[in-house]
Amino acid sequence: MGERLLDREFFDRPSHEVAPALLGRVLVHGPVAVRLTEVEAYGPPGEDPASHTYRGRTPRNAVMFGPPGHLYVYFTYGMHFCANLVCLPEGMGSGILLRAAKVIEGVDVARTRRHRPATSPALTGPGRSLPERDLARGPARLAVALGIGREHNGLDCCAETGAFRVLEGDPAEPALIRSGPRTGVSSAADIPWRFWIDADPTVSPYRKHVPKTRPN
Repeated sequence: MGERLLDREFFDRPSHEVAPALLGRVLVHGPVAVRLTEVEAYGPPGEDPASHTYRGRTPRNAVMFGPPGHLYVYFTYGMHFCANLVCLPEGMGSGILLRAAKVIEGVDVARTRRHRPATSPALTGPGRSLPERDLARGPARLAVALGIGREHNGLDCCAETGAFRVLEGDPAEPALIRSGPRTGVSSAADIPWRFWIDADPTVSPYRKHVPKTRPN
């Protein structure tokens, strides 16, 4: 895999331009490395209602307003961590959700992490035999496989000696890149800023947002 570290300039662009360029790149955290196969872009404050930064800066989303090339980690649904890469210049508040990947190094470590007891049996659970394609298939599973948690929020992914690195890898062929609506968002759902590698088995299934209804 291409070992060159992606520099800060790579991320200093609109998220919907960076996102397809991330496909095929390699994420490394400790003993586990994955090749990205699916990502989702989110725009800056006031422009993208689905973005965490839409209403401005808060303690939770502060990392997204920092320099590009940093890791933004958030907790969702009371059980999952998800990871994003910050884009655009400092103060702009934009990022890319890391949705799915193929584990290319540290498969046994990733499998062990996915098998640990957790609050969500959909993500982990003892005794389950997971096919390799499912180890990092979906944003929460990807975070588990890479060992990403709240303590990694704000890591500089462009630092040569950083704990979390984004390498050049083997960029996806443009002809194989597809785009479509983002998964499970209730606002701006039709914006085609979800990007994936066509026919790759690790890409997660598309799920349209379904509003919750109260029983009569």
